[in-house]
Amino acid sequence: MTSFDGERPDHEALLRELVGSEPRRLRSDHGDVIVVEALSKRYPNGTEAVRGVSFGVRSGEVFGILGPNGAGKSTTIGMLGTLVLPSGGRASVAGLDVVAQRREVRRRIGFAMQEVGVDDLATGRELLVLHGRLHGLSRREAARRAALLLELVGLGEHAAARMGDYSGGMKRRVDLASALIHLPQVVFLDEPTEGLDPRARAAIWAALAWLREALGMTIVLTTHYMEEADRLCDRIAIVERGRIVVSGTPQELKRAARAVTLEDAYLHSTGQALEVAA
Repeated sequence: MTSFDGERPDHEALLRELVGSEPRRLRSDHGDVIVVEALSKRYPNGTEAVRGVSFGVRSGEVFGILGPNGAGKSTTIGMLGTLVLPSGGRASVAGLDVVAQRREVRRRIGFAMQEVGVDDLATGRELLVLHGRLHGLSRREAARRAALLLELVGLGEHAAARMGDYSGGMKRRVDLASALIHLPQVVFLDEPTEGLDPRARAAIWAALAWLREALGMTIVLTTHYMEEADRLCDRIAIVERGRIVVSGTPQELKRAARAVTLEDAYLHSTGQALEVAA
């Protein structure tokens, strides 16, 4: 995974203060932290959003699920994050079954959704403090982390503003910060930088890269941005119509397709180009 050294100087001090001088390690050496076996989801209207996918995610890895809208990306991580009930198969996160032990799973994960739901009357600071308190942080510690994370995502000067006045991109950044406030072992990010300008997107990439390296945090993200998948992810699963077409490191996918770019590797694997939002 790329280190983004050019972006770090603006944020490294904030991140070090966030995790403390002796950060606890979240990485485990006991195999895959996420195990997915023939996981599927069929909705009552007959739509098969996910069709028997299987994969593992190693502890401390950044694992990307790459594909177009409607490919089953959000449904897949929704099941792993206990937000969607699977129709078949099984999955575990941090050794816990996502159906039978969903409450325990939720204590160990963070989740930033593609569709952000926030209280428009609350301020950004209030939302993050609330999330921290719900995860067992003291009010003082929740407020400390909230201030640092809001600075980290570029919203420090808007901390006291009501979220009803935030743009869509600002709300997405607050949602990402709330997913990180308890420094979870595993974080699921559904299209984490969609709608952000290139500068904000690069800052988020840098923050995630640093947290992964400093804490051993495991990150699973969905994306349709080729550059995001190529630069941020250790391994990628390309999905289409609810199935995994191919998976591997970005370099492995390019090498197998005899391609220079991930765009070309995607075209080789699926037979069609991926339309990327501007």
